[in-house]
Order: sequence, then structure tokens, then C-alpha cells
Amino acid sequence: MFNFKTGSIFSRSSGCEPKETEPEKGVQVLAVWGSPSSGKTAVSVKLAKYLADRHKNVLLLLCDMTAPMLPCICSPSDLECEKSLGSILAATHVTDSLIRQNCVTHKKISYLTMIGMLKGENVFTYPPYNAELATELIEHLRDIAPYVIIDCGSYIANDILSAVALMEADSVLRLVNCDLKSVSYLSSQLPLLKDKKWDADKQYKAASNIKTNEASENVEQVLGSVAFKIPHSEELENQALAGDLFRELALKDSRGFRKEIQKISKEVFGV
Repeated sequence: MFNFKTGSIFSRSSGCEPKETEPEKGVQVLAVWGSPSSGKTAVSVKLAKYLADRHKNVLLLLCDMTAPMLPCICSPSDLECEKSLGSILAATHVTDSLIRQNCVTHKKISYLTMIGMLKGENVFTYPPYNAELATELIEHLRDIAPYVIIDCGSYIANDILSAVALMEADSVLRLVNCDLKSVSYLSSQLPLLKDKKWDADKQYKAASNIKTNEASENVEQVLGSVAFKIPHSEELENQALAGDLFRELALKDSRGFRKEIQKISKEVFGV
């Protein structure tokens, strides 16, 4: 099986594991997008970990260049190396080799690799890039791993990579908090995506961070029909504050969140 931590990060192990198969539902690239503070990164990380824990090779792309997410999801001591998404987007053309050179591996999660910006970097650290380069990156990611999860930034008007990811992904998980401000934000952003590749049929709407006092009928009233209802977890919130999102969710208050991640994985990837 294709194991990112055996030998080099892209070598095959020498064991007798079964060959890595294509995603069961034909979805390889999932873009996670939504309103600010809707839990995009937390859901992306937990979904990637869920797949990796089941020996599925998964690549997590963290798009945010304004507030880099890589330093926010785990301790630097958990990483095998520190490489940057900026180095990829600064190139004239994207190649498989360039991506491999800038992947970051986690010491404790064998089937996971990540690409993102490093602490202290920002959108001005590297030369500007264009939509063609962003498209090249996402297309080459398909050669790197059978499962790709893209944590998009909310502000797609100024975020080329996130906007391109939403158009190029096989499916989109659209998160929104259960309040009118979040709904208003998403409705203001959707007209920006006029490209024919922006396909409403590939989107899964998800109500995110639902508190116990937010009744189900109120969620439906604010958001309309949703495919997933992701409950609030205080344990997850504490992990996010501590920058430790790869830690297991073990407490009772996280049971609903864990179940919804399983449901999303099954529906989107067939895993």
C-alpha cells in the first residue's frame, strides 16, 4: 500500500498489503468551504485523519495564505519537515516532483501528507501566482494521492487558489453556521463563482457548529435543506485553541461530531 512514511514519502512499502484502490464513489478531490469561523479547517483535518486512520492515503491542502493554517493544526515537533505551499506556487509550472519536495509529513500519522504555508509567511512572501498555476497544482495533486481534501479560505474574491479549488474539485462541502450573518456571507460570495465548472450539483450543504439550544427545525428554517448537521464540540474547540487538531476526540460531547465525520466520509468518498 502507498504509505507516505515508508522510505521516502512517496515510496511503496515492501510488505504484502493490498494495492491502494480508487475512491469507491469516484470522488478524489473534496473542497471544504464556508463562512468564516464555520469550522472548515477542523472538519478538513478530522476528515483527513479519519481516512488516514483507515489506511487511505490522503493529502490535505491548506489554502489560507493570510492566516496560515499549518501552524494552527499541530505542533511543529509533530512534523517531519517544514516545507511551504508558497514554494510550489512560486514556480513557473507545477510538477509532481515539485509537489513531493514540498509536502509535509506527520510523524504519527503514516497515511497523511500536508501542504500549506509556514508560520510567519503570508501572501506577500512569495511572487504572485495566477489561476492557471492553481489549476495545475490541483490537477497534479490527483497524481499524488487517491484522496485529496482542500481546506479553502472563506474570502474567495481575493483567494485564487480557493476559488479554483471550488471549481476543480469533484465535490464541495459547504459549511455554514446557523445564523443569518453566515447565510448572508455565503449568499454574497456565490455570485463570484460564475464559471461553468461551478456545479451546484456537486455541493453538499452542511450546517456547522450546531449548539444544543439550536433546534433542528430552526436550522432548517435558516439554512434550508442540508445534507449534514455537524454539532458543536467543546473538546474540538479546545483542540483548535491548543493547535492540536490531530488528537483523538474521546469525550462524550464529541460523539455527534465523530458520527457526522463518518457520515461525510461515507457519502463523499464511500469510505
